[in-house]
Amino acid sequence: MKAIAYTQHGLPIEDDNSLIDIDLPKPVPGARDLSVEIRAISVNPADTKLRRNVATSEPRVLGWDAVGIVREIGSEVTLFQPGDEVFYAGSIARPGSYSEFHLVDERIVGHKPSSLSNAEAVALPLTAITAWELLFDRLGVAENGGEGETLLITGAAGGVGSILVQLARQLTHLTIIGTASREETRDWALQLGAHHVIDHSRSITEELSRIGIEQVTHVASLTHTDSHYAQLIEALAPQGKLALIDDPESLDAMPLKRKSLSLHWEFMFARPLFETPDMIRQHQLLERISTLIDQQRLKTTLGEHFGLISAANLRRAHAFIESNRARGKVVLEGFPS
Repeated sequence: MKAIAYTQHGLPIEDDNSLIDIDLPKPVPGARDLSVEIRAISVNPADTKLRRNVATSEPRVLGWDAVGIVREIGSEVTLFQPGDEVFYAGSIARPGSYSEFHLVDERIVGHKPSSLSNAEAVALPLTAITAWELLFDRLGVAENGGEGETLLITGAAGGVGSILVQLARQLTHLTIIGTASREETRDWALQLGAHHVIDHSRSITEELSRIGIEQVTHVASLTHTDSHYAQLIEALAPQGKLALIDDPESLDAMPLKRKSLSLHWEFMFARPLFETPDMIRQHQLLERISTLIDQQRLKTTLGEHFGLISAANLRRAHAFIESNRARGKVVLEGFPS
């Protein structure tokens, strides 16, 4: 089968060898696996970070967002049947979805929203899981809760921010403040449901004062946490909650003590990586996301379509992600004939 992999980490994405086309044997499903024929993928910052930073002794296939059709099922599979259209984000401990066929545990897979195309649907799984777990599991906001509380989302127009804004607006009563530094990303966040958008290239506390908000109760820091950390602590009300998803070089928790702030890290691969007892919650939340999409309460976060799934197009997609100028998600669809 066709696949795209890297063999040497750390190469600049402009190097033709940073991602290459290869052929691999078609994988055989284990007991709880689905064998999925891949129709579309999307590219996440996790893909680019692994390619840059993680050494490999053999070709490593990246990619953890997929839409496809179930072709085979393992002996213990109960949630899906061959022919089902599915979407999912996979496990970081297994080969990725840059391949014609892909194995994934059924407990982290959902039925694809019927109202979306493959490209529209594949923009959602990884970021939707991240946003859902961050909002409801890490920050502890209850569905239909949040009355009188405020959520600040840094990087609200990115992949995770684009779905987090929607989830918070549709399923809670939080006041949502997004951050963006360009007019197009500001408009995007407002269209998705943010009540306010402030400029994170300026002082966050001054920007909050400008819109009449002195403190917030919850912060979702999605990018450049190390740059904004002190300001986010200043902006949080006593006993507030800070959750992040990025990778600051270091993080000193001591400044949180004075306000009795809590710190939460969201890593959506934790459940499949450790096969936690509640791993099936990712199946359940993807099913819920699919229903909300088909009810037109949520919409796709597709930002850019980069064409067929090939090494050349994936190099372009990685370069775009690394530019930090992506709005929504970057997707690719179909393999060259």
